[in-house]
Amino acid sequence: MTPLVQAEGLTKQFAVKKGRGRAWLRAVDQVDLTLNPGEAVGLVGESGSGKSTVARLLLHLLRASDGVIRFDGEDVTHAPAARIAALRREMQIVFQDPHASLNPRMTIFRSIAEPLVIHQRLSAAARRDRVAELLDTVGLSDQHMYRYPHELSGGQKQRVCIARAVALNPRLLVLDEPTSALDVSVQAQTLAFLKDLQRRLNLTYLFISHNLAVIRYVCPRVAVMYLGRIVEEGATAQVFDSPKHPYTQALLDAVPLPQAEQPASTIELKGDIPSPVDRPPGCPFQTRCQAKVGPVCERETPDLRTVADGGRVACHMY
Repeated sequence: MTPLVQAEGLTKQFAVKKGRGRAWLRAVDQVDLTLNPGEAVGLVGESGSGKSTVARLLLHLLRASDGVIRFDGEDVTHAPAARIAALRREMQIVFQDPHASLNPRMTIFRSIAEPLVIHQRLSAAARRDRVAELLDTVGLSDQHMYRYPHELSGGQKQRVCIARAVALNPRLLVLDEPTSALDVSVQAQTLAFLKDLQRRLNLTYLFISHNLAVIRYVCPRVAVMYLGRIVEEGATAQVFDSPKHPYTQALLDAVPLPQAEQPASTIELKGDIPSPVDRPPGCPFQTRCQAKVGPVCERETPDLRTVADGGRVACHMY
């Protein structure tokens, strides 16, 4: 089966000021990621680890500094503007904050119809029917069509954003923390809806989240990022139940349990995530690792290797 999206050696650097000169901030570093048709893949990691930058690179909202991006087998890394415009129909994104994603001066109808106006030549009646159909798809009635964003709840706004994202029948949908700005009860409804929507429309999801429970519920496969690199990847159940990379172990150890008495954390990460402008040599995690193998961790950057259970891990222990 041809992957829908395949990134190889994906790298993104930004020029930043450093004193009187200039330095390079490497936000994404040699990322390999594959999304198969109809698959939901989770992307987790600390803030600043590069998750959203990876998403924007795959969507061509940012240009890659290095590496290759393939869409349905086609190399689109340096595709011309006309091809990128056509790709917009195939891949869409739902952002974290639904309140900021909708223009407060536009009705819900205008917000959802905008991609139809840009990419499809439909009559006014056909546009109205399509918007009504999309609202029905996300569980809203056509009575919401001529309301404004301030008249909707947070969950309803996010459903409108999802309706707009699927208006052109894309194959890839990037969900960047789509439930973090919602109340907990609304989060549960939205996640159940997203799972059902993926099944009905045969969508491919790249789901970015800090909430590991959300990833476990939505995504059969997960990739863990640290300092711009993927350090572990595999089936979600295997990665979460038997984590191999010390960083993944620390992430899971920090998850609070639904009980009054919280067990003491057995893994303590010391210090902060290093600056991507001034990266440590060797393994990017070696300055905070509780299980360093030895000097090799300080000298060599580990490759992402396949291990016995079929997952991949970037650690010198393997």
